[in-house]
Amino acid sequence: MPKMKTHSGSKKRFKVTGSGKLMKQQAGLRHNLEVKSAKRKARLGKDQVLAKADSKVIKKLLGL
Repeated sequence: MPKMKTHSGSKKRFKVTGSGKLMKQQAGLRHNLEVKSAKRKARLGKDQVLAKADSKVIKKLLGL
């Protein structure tokens, strides 16, 4: 049986915390930034915990 390869795209987009949760970058900080408030941009700039339903699939892609 060959070794399972990790998904290169997922490696770049998600990181695993010490407790095993997956973190992701939030969407909405790429363009139209002058319209958005500083408070909103600060919130969007922080990492977010991935939903439990999605984390099972992503963990498989990462080989965890």
